[in-house]
Amino acid sequence: MPRILVVDDDAAILKLISVILSRAGHEVRTSSHPVEALDLLKVFTPELIISDVVMPYMTGLEFLEKLRQDPKMANMPFMLLSSHAERTDIRRGMNLGADDYLPKPFTPADLTTAIDARLRRAGLNVQDENRMQARALGTAQVIWQGTQVAWVSRKALELFFYLLEHREVTSWEAAEALWPEKDESRASSLFHTTLHRLRKSLNNEAVVSTNRRYALNPDLTPEYDVQRYELLVTQAESGALGGEEIKELAGQYGTFLPGADSPWVDDVRARLEQKQMSVLGLAARAATDAGRAKEAAQFHQRALAINPMSEQDWEGLTRALNAIGDPRARLAAQREAWWAVDLD
Repeated sequence: MPRILVVDDDAAILKLISVILSRAGHEVRTSSHPVEALDLLKVFTPELIISDVVMPYMTGLEFLEKLRQDPKMANMPFMLLSSHAERTDIRRGMNLGADDYLPKPFTPADLTTAIDARLRRAGLNVQDENRMQARALGTAQVIWQGTQVAWVSRKALELFFYLLEHREVTSWEAAEALWPEKDESRASSLFHTTLHRLRKSLNNEAVVSTNRRYALNPDLTPEYDVQRYELLVTQAESGALGGEEIKELAGQYGTFLPGADSPWVDDVRARLEQKQMSVLGLAARAATDAGRAKEAAQFHQRALAINPMSEQDWEGLTRALNAIGDPRARLAAQREAWWAVDLD
């Protein structure tokens, strides 16, 4: 999975590019300022950097110039984003060592085509089209052979992720997890029907069975966003990630399999919520240490949206709001979640 760093002071552009590239199978990190990006590059090595040209305090060209002065970054593929009015800067960018540029505005196809071409020219594998990608954070989809799998039934999709989470299960374990309200006979029948639909959605060899135990075919080896997220959380908790990486990690979280309603799904959601609470705590601490009280307040608020009973986050939110002179510090001190109330 190619790693890409995107630098732009426009939050909407950052979000747009991040969504497009994540859906295309890339691992994306974002930064709103080149100075922050330089800190991020101390702990994150991308295969490609995409940077806007016009930014305050340090332009994309100055950012590129600094990178090219570093022997480790001298040959890093670098792509500039430029509006029509900025194209006079492109020649200078190329002279500084930029590899390509993409004019704004651009379509998702423009972006992915340019990036794929740039990575190929750099001798990197853009994406193994045969590699399966399973995405469950804030969505529920499987990408295989370059296209999204069209599931015969929603329950077949859920069974796929259940097998992905549990590796190997008996038919009864799966039936009890996915249909807890059914009696044993009915649940078993539903399991085998759903298993048939799962295989029909993928192929007949997608699920293998040995001694009445079922598992996904090891040849599939899907890239699983939950597994990647939990691995990065472990690294963050061990101190291996920098503040910008932790901030980006906090943005990777989403509701596990939205729309699914099973006890095992609730268990996974609870597990991931605890990990996200840990990440938000680390992000709030890093923001506080960097003197960014407003940003720290936002992380505490996001944590309280997950767990309104977190005294640590109420106290942190109160301190952060007091630090920036925000009158809502009084509401935080009274444990009033104003953001959860529709005031209209």
